[in-house]
Amino acid sequence: MTIADSDPRVFFAAERTLLAWLRTGLTIVAIGFVIARFGLFVHLLSLQVQPPPFLASPKWSAGLGVTFVILGSVTIFAACWQHVRFVATLASADLPPAYSRSFAIMLSSIVAALSLVLAGYLAMSSS
Repeated sequence: MTIADSDPRVFFAAERTLLAWLRTGLTIVAIGFVIARFGLFVHLLSLQVQPPPFLASPKWSAGLGVTFVILGSVTIFAACWQHVRFVATLASADLPPAYSRSFAIMLSSIVAALSLVLAGYLAMSSS
């Protein structure tokens, strides 16, 4: 089996890799959100105990959760940047002609930016 001069499989493999990193970043963001909100639950439970334990403060989990959300956002931005750099090295014959190459990049950038907005919201709401 010979591979034709124009092989879009290389580009599609790069795009699947970008989308896999996008899923990984979203998972990290989701874990951060759960950690940040779990601290509120622990705080409400600790109100039943007198005196409340030191680590029951929601600020600890909020800080850790915001850190995870920012890490997920950075992961998505880095994957997007790596994808752009890799696609720039491909020959034009390897790029599909009637396919929007910018959609995955735009989607990743929007998700990463919204993740940063979520990190800001979590940081502000924990104060």
